[in-house]
Amino acid sequence: MDENLTMLPALDSPGKVTTFYAYEGGPARNALLAALALQLAADPAGAPVLVIDWDLESPALHHYLEQPPEPDEDAGADPPGLAEYVAALREELRRRRGMRAAASDLPAADLLADTVLDAVDWRAHVRRVDGRRPLYLMRAGRFDEGYAERAAGIDWVALFDACPALLRRFAARMGRHFRHVLVASRAGRSAAVSACTTLVPDRLVGLFTPAPGSLEGLEGVVRRATEYRCTHEDEQRPLLVYPVACAADGARSDPGQRWRRGDPGQGLAGYQGRIEALLRDTYGVRLLHLDSWFDEVQLPLCDAAAIAGPSALARPAACLLSWFAQGHFPWHSPPEFRLRTAIALARIQEGRGAAVALAGHLARLAALCRNEGRDIEASELLGECLALRRLALGEDHSDTRAALRLLAALHLAGGQLDDARHEYELLAQACARSAGAEHPDTLAARSGLASVLGRLREGERALALHEQVVATCERLWGDAHPATLDSVEALAATLSEQHENERARVLFDRVLDGRRRLQGNEHEDTLRCAQRLAQLLGEMGELGNARRLLEGVLRARERYDGAFALPTLRAREALAEILAAQGDMAAVRSIQAAPARVREAELDAGHPAFDSLQHQFAQLQDLIDRESRHEARALADKLHHSVQWRTVAHPLRKRAAAMIEQVYLQEGDKDAALAFNRNLVSSLEGALFQSGHDGPPMLR
Repeated sequence: MDENLTMLPALDSPGKVTTFYAYEGGPARNALLAALALQLAADPAGAPVLVIDWDLESPALHHYLEQPPEPDEDAGADPPGLAEYVAALREELRRRRGMRAAASDLPAADLLADTVLDAVDWRAHVRRVDGRRPLYLMRAGRFDEGYAERAAGIDWVALFDACPALLRRFAARMGRHFRHVLVASRAGRSAAVSACTTLVPDRLVGLFTPAPGSLEGLEGVVRRATEYRCTHEDEQRPLLVYPVACAADGARSDPGQRWRRGDPGQGLAGYQGRIEALLRDTYGVRLLHLDSWFDEVQLPLCDAAAIAGPSALARPAACLLSWFAQGHFPWHSPPEFRLRTAIALARIQEGRGAAVALAGHLARLAALCRNEGRDIEASELLGECLALRRLALGEDHSDTRAALRLLAALHLAGGQLDDARHEYELLAQACARSAGAEHPDTLAARSGLASVLGRLREGERALALHEQVVATCERLWGDAHPATLDSVEALAATLSEQHENERARVLFDRVLDGRRRLQGNEHEDTLRCAQRLAQLLGEMGELGNARRLLEGVLRARERYDGAFALPTLRAREALAEILAAQGDMAAVRSIQAAPARVREAELDAGHPAFDSLQHQFAQLQDLIDRESRHEARALADKLHHSVQWRTVAHPLRKRAAAMIEQVYLQEGDKDAALAFNRNLVSSLEGALFQSGHDGPPMLR
């Protein structure tokens, strides 16, 4: 036994077991695993790392990790490895069959597994392979004449039947002594693959290539592992999945990003959309994007990299390590997990300064979450930030007011109107006390309160408050000041919600002209105002003007925010609604098929715009159940156009339409219910007519 192993004490906290799987198996998997193992073992903290070669059919990890003997050094006999260890466990199970179990609080299966593992010392099958770093290897086995027979003779199904807990308890035991245990799985599909991808790991690094069956193989492994863990009480443990795309020359092999993003014209689905759908299903995460992940983690799959060894994949391994080391989810962007790391460090510190720093990190993470459409998480983060700032800085501090302002705006946008009203009232009072009644912050808070009142159908009070704020801004700063434009735009939005469309249009025109002159055509505020005006024009029947405005907004969004950002998706759907109203279904299909991700979202209603709709319809149902009639009416008015989108799945449209009609009838507004149903029927008839005009899909 390697005497280094006798010096491995139990860790303070258990380590993590990670399986590396590739449907085709082979050198890329081994080279990445070895590169990551070397970087983990180089950690100055010195926590030991164990590598297990579970690919008994094609063992090769010893070539990557073991140092060749010196010319004058006796190499000696090969050490035993996994094959011999499993054979010894199997013999011990046979010997103990029928023996009475000792009294214990552990389940019988766990107790049997621990007894067998106690009897067979794993240390005899592991040895240190790096003199400088604490890196250890359990080979596939002793490569003598009998190795192939021993490896082929392992019946993983029979081993599991004899002791279902054995491999799970083995993995946990290795995690007591090694900070990281990296396992190379066999390729393809087999009982051996299931053993080390389902029973053993805390994490799964899944490599896939453009080869037929590769991505399907990874999807199958992930689904089987998660389904097994969810349906077996003793196995309900989390599994963190890291998908790694491998092409002949990394990202350079996909310059047009057809493999990654897809090609709607060729009917090709991109791998990113498929992996995102897989992880959404696996983790139940409503909004999930892998842009940052696949931008950073790209693996070149080539013989040269494999021959060169781990050094050839040092950079991809380092990129993977950015997420892997702290257990971040792959959909967390680098700015996000840096913030999460800062938050975790700030939580263990004490004092007023630490509380203020933690609040700042929470606010920045909340802003990031909101930009990605994760409003619920953003609300929770801002709530904690606000509580910390109130305690550390006081109610009237500018940072406290900033957190309250963001939280109120978030609740207003999400339809949580009672919360938003209370928060804007508190904010207006705090701003008036600390900054004065005519400070821009005070006026902005009063404008926000007016917007909430309008949504709560307190129209007269809302408009009076809006007009007071606008008059004050004009008196203090003139017509073209940003604060004045903000207040006028808020007034226009409230007028639009109350169907005073002509007045709203005049004000939106004024604001848009002012923003273009002051901030430029493609500033965020200008684009937001242009989209609001376009949607109002669409309601007024001026579809051509609405289309021209939204086409400009969409081009700017795609150029500056990216094709897959949430504001871009919302602009695209707004334009699709106008195009559908014009009967131009070919244009609708064209803009929605432009990015492959949107194409996939049409098929499964899984992109952020639809996730947002589903979330808002769920909010509407909750408001109906709680009999919050004012809030339910405000949200129904906001959503009644969205139900008519041709791309909304029929079951979702049917449920949402029933809820909106219920809200209108509960309010006694039969005219609104009748108008809503007429518009819905008209939009569906138009889509049906256009579909028939285009001809059956199979004939086009």
